[in-house]
Amino acid sequence: MRMMRCRKASLPLPPLLTASCPLLRSPCAWTARASFPRPRGSLLPKLKTFLPNSFNCQKAITMPHPHDRRAIRGSYITFRANPFDVPAHDALVYEEDGLIIMEHGRITHCGAYASLHGLLGDNTPLTHYPDSLISAGFIDAHVHYPQISAIASWGEQLLPWLEQYIFPTEAEFSNKDVARQTARFFLSELLRNGTTTAAVYCTVHPQSVDAFFEESARLGTRMIAGKVLMDRNCPPNLRDTAQSGYDQSKDLISRWHGKDRQLYAVTPRFAITSTPEQLELAGDLLRSTPGLYMQTHLAENLDEMAAVRSLFPNHASYLDVYAKAGLDGPRAIFGHGIHMTEHDFAHCHHSGCTLAHCPTSNLFLGSGSFRLFEALNPARPVHVALGTDVGAGTSLSLLATMGEAYKVSLMAGDARLSAIQALWLATAGAARALHLHEQIGRIAPGMEADLCVMDPAATPLMAQRTARCTSLSERLFALMVLGDDRAIRATWANGRPVYEKPLD
Repeated sequence: MRMMRCRKASLPLPPLLTASCPLLRSPCAWTARASFPRPRGSLLPKLKTFLPNSFNCQKAITMPHPHDRRAIRGSYITFRANPFDVPAHDALVYEEDGLIIMEHGRITHCGAYASLHGLLGDNTPLTHYPDSLISAGFIDAHVHYPQISAIASWGEQLLPWLEQYIFPTEAEFSNKDVARQTARFFLSELLRNGTTTAAVYCTVHPQSVDAFFEESARLGTRMIAGKVLMDRNCPPNLRDTAQSGYDQSKDLISRWHGKDRQLYAVTPRFAITSTPEQLELAGDLLRSTPGLYMQTHLAENLDEMAAVRSLFPNHASYLDVYAKAGLDGPRAIFGHGIHMTEHDFAHCHHSGCTLAHCPTSNLFLGSGSFRLFEALNPARPVHVALGTDVGAGTSLSLLATMGEAYKVSLMAGDARLSAIQALWLATAGAARALHLHEQIGRIAPGMEADLCVMDPAATPLMAQRTARCTSLSERLFALMVLGDDRAIRATWANGRPVYEKPLD
């Protein structure tokens, strides 16, 4: 046994609404402005300059991997039940000195090191992570990879923020080199934050999808992604048509869905930027191939909801717009869901939809507070997972997102979200919400070997706090309130190390 010790056709809108929401005006003026090159310069040279020194997982990713069988040792935590349904001690599995053996990308054995180390033999590389906590890799249910370069853009709510910052940024992805460099950077950042699976929005450009899936396949990560569909209320250089969006998506589905670990999501941005014809064709797409996902936005912002009512006056609700087009169902992922009625929650429960709770984004844009425990009402529970929603979200860290979800639960008047419950929403609960619970989200034999190694003492403040923690729950809570990418010691995907925190 070799052992390594790891280093630490748009409808008219009411004048008042168009005056208050520039996105929804006649597009002539603002879309022309959004179509011009950005004065700050191209994104590509900046990424080319920044990537080589920042991509700290490159060595781990590109080094030879002669061994299909590997093992890691350390404390690990996983789930055997839903902590929203049962007490934490009945939901958790915790091994203080555990061993996880992986072969061909899957976990073959896990349990106490003392019981399992005899299975290693002499030729299984073993990596030891002392003083760390290992969990299943984090799952981000809602994020925009092209917007990583527009994160922390000041001063707007949703609709004008899209116009001022996001559409100009996404227009750069007509250049496939920009898409490739950004996909590489974005995925490296996900791994640096312990995230091994995400539901990702690309841009309207098919090459943005190709670039993303190519990089994900190279890394061996399991990703869900799709081409954004927009045929109205957007700049001309970001606009497809109902038919071209269908045809391009169909081609991407045939090329990527189910290849390696890649999965495709039909991705209308939101109802405002799609005609009824495009939404109907998106529904046809969703039904065309087994296992496809659908992702879009729902009930995020009050101005957005007013615009949807104006554009779709014959529909009962925002959710009804998607439902009538056949865009609800078990693999439908709706971002946000802040301003939802009881009828909306019940519809999501009965149809099996998932809501992606994006607390840092909702706080940043002032959109409102998601009512987590109302969504999870035991009488009609809705699937919920956490999303970072970068670039409106302020961090790709699921740890930071868990901490903000705790605060938002208090602001919304909900029950207090525990650390154990928050971890469920970022791992096993998210996997169940995405219908991937037989593949990812837990540490158990047969599961795909996606793992996140956390350091509870990653910073002096974290070390000071966790030294006084007397329970696992306290340590986890400190991690999610004080932790971010600095607390991720290593990330494994498909049974191989893809990120290791560099030495200080």
